[in-house]
Amino acid sequence: MTDSRKPYPSDVSDDEWTLVAPYLTLMEECAPQRQYPLRELFNGLRYVIRYGIAWRAMPNDLPPWSAVYQQSQRWLAAGCFESLAQDLRAVLRMAAGRDAEPTTAIIDSRTLRSTPESGPRAGYDGAKRKRGSKLHLAVDTLGHLLALHVTPASVDDRAAVARLAEAVQEATDDSVTLVYADQGYTGEKASSAARDQGIHLQVVKLPEAKRGFVLLPKRWVVERSFAWSTRCRRLVKDYERYAETLAGLHVAAFACIMLAKAASIMQSARSEEHTSELQSPMYLVCRLLLEK
Repeated sequence: MTDSRKPYPSDVSDDEWTLVAPYLTLMEECAPQRQYPLRELFNGLRYVIRYGIAWRAMPNDLPPWSAVYQQSQRWLAAGCFESLAQDLRAVLRMAAGRDAEPTTAIIDSRTLRSTPESGPRAGYDGAKRKRGSKLHLAVDTLGHLLALHVTPASVDDRAAVARLAEAVQEATDDSVTLVYADQGYTGEKASSAARDQGIHLQVVKLPEAKRGFVLLPKRWVVERSFAWSTRCRRLVKDYERYAETLAGLHVAAFACIMLAKAASIMQSARSEEHTSELQSPMYLVCRLLLEK
């Protein structure tokens, strides 16, 4: 944040910027194309995602909307947030005492209502009675992003398993062997698509004597991840003209969520380092990310 303005709640912290800056630096600081601080451009993107404003409604004390938009598109096209999310996921898993790559994943989908911008590519979801786009999401058992993609809402969940399973294995170096899903993924088509990628698809069914709300084992993790994303107003509906942009903003949002957790671990590790002669495990994990 610059000294000339008051901070917004969505602004990146110093610890977060220390972690994310290497991933967002696509050119040298002295490059003639760079007119605005990279950190302020990132703050502008975070503001758009968090508060759901139109690009042209960018606050006057942030860089011009055109500069934020163009730089955001460069980051999305370069896959910066995908790389950041993968490394942060490994760091957070190791900090929690897990292996860097998961063996289990949870998948589900969420339908987002269309807007005039996204209407031409929208589909109708008969089960949710919504017209819009469907976000297919895979997370690990801690709720951290593994893979996602966007389709019209008319696409059946089973039809999206093949692409999602392939993306999960690509993101985890083929370490995932088990995937939990809800009853929307029943049938041989979904099981066969997952099996082709070396994954066993296990459907978690509702109890037969269900009364009211029932928390399903394992399955609730991905629902929590969806709830995390709805804190970002830009992601509550499909406001994007292109499906790739909607998917990219979701990846950026999940990366920011993991970034905040990693920064919190850094602060705790720094406190432990001052109180102990030995470096704590959390400190060593954070050093792995900083050295990448």
